[in-house]
Amino acid sequence: MAKFREFLQRKNIVISLRRYGIDALGAMAQGLFCSLLIGTILNTLGSLTDIAIFTQVGGYATQMAGPAMAIAIGYALQCPPLVLFSLTAVGWASNALGGAGGPLAVLVIAIIAAELGKVVSKETKIDILVTPLVTIFAGVGLAALIAAPIGAAANWFGNLIMWATDLQPFLMGILVSVAVGIALTLPISSAAICAALGLTGLAGGAAVAGCCAQMVGFAVLSFRENKWGGLVAQGLGTSMLQMGNIVRNPRIWIPATLASAITGPIATCVFGLQMNGAAVNAGMGTCGLCGPIGVITGWFTPADKALAIAPDAMDWFGLALICIVLPAVLTWLIGLVCRRLGWIKEGDLKLDL
Repeated sequence: MAKFREFLQRKNIVISLRRYGIDALGAMAQGLFCSLLIGTILNTLGSLTDIAIFTQVGGYATQMAGPAMAIAIGYALQCPPLVLFSLTAVGWASNALGGAGGPLAVLVIAIIAAELGKVVSKETKIDILVTPLVTIFAGVGLAALIAAPIGAAANWFGNLIMWATDLQPFLMGILVSVAVGIALTLPISSAAICAALGLTGLAGGAAVAGCCAQMVGFAVLSFRENKWGGLVAQGLGTSMLQMGNIVRNPRIWIPATLASAITGPIATCVFGLQMNGAAVNAGMGTCGLCGPIGVITGWFTPADKALAIAPDAMDWFGLALICIVLPAVLTWLIGLVCRRLGWIKEGDLKLDL
């Protein structure tokens, strides 16, 4: 057993929830962002402006989602170069065979293939042949065996959430908004979760509301401590910056979380806000304004063309209210109450910017 542990250490194989559930998942979201998400935005620009180059480049970017996710996962797992580059084929196969739940299939299979590739890396004199062969054969073989069932399971669970949200928009609006919003602030990837589950429709709209509530909420709540730098870093970057402060004082999470519990059902029941763009947008919040952009994309160029709409003034008003105005106002007001109760003290939200 001691020799086995020594071998794993030498190969930099760390079997842990943090390595696979936080580092790999977070990196996968970045791979999605740099392929599917950017491609979707470019496709939308092309459709709105009739400039062909946007659509062409966007098409190339979206097609590379599988490889981009797998390589990002390999990077997070600190793979040697030959393993990292071999994950291109693994990501393509896993995403293609995984169908709607492709991102989850890529996550599982790329992790296994990467670790197996690391096991054989630099163990033979013909490493340049052995390492790619093992990584690609293991990854593509696993994709052929389990990508479709993994994708189907993820798709089923995502459809269950969306069906429940359509059936009970008020209760599920609260649940989805709070849960995905919390995931966004935790050191895991809400974007990857939404992509893996294919979270769109009303459930996707609730997820957008929850994520925006966390990001805009923390940006406004901590303005007195962090000023404009903190407003931009959290409002357009990530509320995850507050995790250290949350660990020290969990009560600072109350205002943004309660705000998400309010904006979620307003999004589903009042405005019928839907995410019909790429599912990954549902978990992005106001990071680069990807959440609102995803909703707008879903208005004009949804995956299902039958869902396309010509948004009216109420649609635009609802989007601004859910994504920006209500999170800012509600979190600020709830924050005032928490400060007066002594639950949040001066400096509790200070960031080292």
